[in-house]
Amino acid sequence: MADDAPHGPRIARPARWALGRVERSGGFVTRMTWHLVDGSSVRWASRPVRRRGRVEVRDAAGNVTRVVGAEPTTATRLARANVAAGVAFIVGGSLFALGPLLAQLDVGSVRTVDLVYLVGGVFFSTGGYVSVVQASNAPTSIDEGGTLRSTSWTWWAWQPLQIGWLSAAVLFAGTLFFGVSLVAAFASDLTARQSNGWIWLPDMLGCVFFLLSGHLALVEVCHGRIGLRPHDLGWWVVAVNQLGSVLFFLAGLAAFTRPATSTVVDAGLVNWGTFGGAVCFVVGGALQLAERPDR
Repeated sequence: MADDAPHGPRIARPARWALGRVERSGGFVTRMTWHLVDGSSVRWASRPVRRRGRVEVRDAAGNVTRVVGAEPTTATRLARANVAAGVAFIVGGSLFALGPLLAQLDVGSVRTVDLVYLVGGVFFSTGGYVSVVQASNAPTSIDEGGTLRSTSWTWWAWQPLQIGWLSAAVLFAGTLFFGVSLVAAFASDLTARQSNGWIWLPDMLGCVFFLLSGHLALVEVCHGRIGLRPHDLGWWVVAVNQLGSVLFFLAGLAAFTRPATSTVVDAGLVNWGTFGGAVCFVVGGALQLAERPDR
């Protein structure tokens, strides 16, 4: 077996496979192709391997002849992580959608709304962490038949040069910033300055991290040049989530507390922007459930 560590991700593969095209964006490798002696080729792409445990085998003309999946143990691990993350985002997004509805319709107390947000934030952080775990266990070995496998399971790995892992890690960090904001919301009698420092600022940092994560995910799925990929399920997951991140960002901007009046810039935009963003993550989580290994 050989690997192409100097060219990107450390993927072990048969030594007789000749490395062909390596596609990069911003220094990150998103796709690699190896040529076989019979004229066919094997194409590795970051997201399909990480999420679905699959690579494409192409003929000499470049047409896809078959798709090879991960071996059973690896496929099961990826599928379970995918379900756990997808369900966590669905539940977290649903609670984040319920919170602003309660606030906008003036149903329940402020503490009730804050509690709904907090529980939703826990699910968001869980989904973010599981996404990192899945990325940390992406298959790193391809055998003679193209079958993928990963090494022993790990609950954490430091892989900042892998675009998929970095996207997931940045998303997870964003959920933690949201968590700081959600916990701080339970404090009483905050001044406008304290509210902006302990609630608004962490919330905005979380929004920025979500946007950065989504951008990295789009770069990964589009292999550099961001554009429309309507026939790619992974693109839909990423695009819908990125739309949600934009709406969260707009809601965050509107949540700034004016020092002169101690009121937010636009309460309506805060509520409806958060609601719309949350719905996007619910849809993205549901779509993610279908982006799984074929077993």
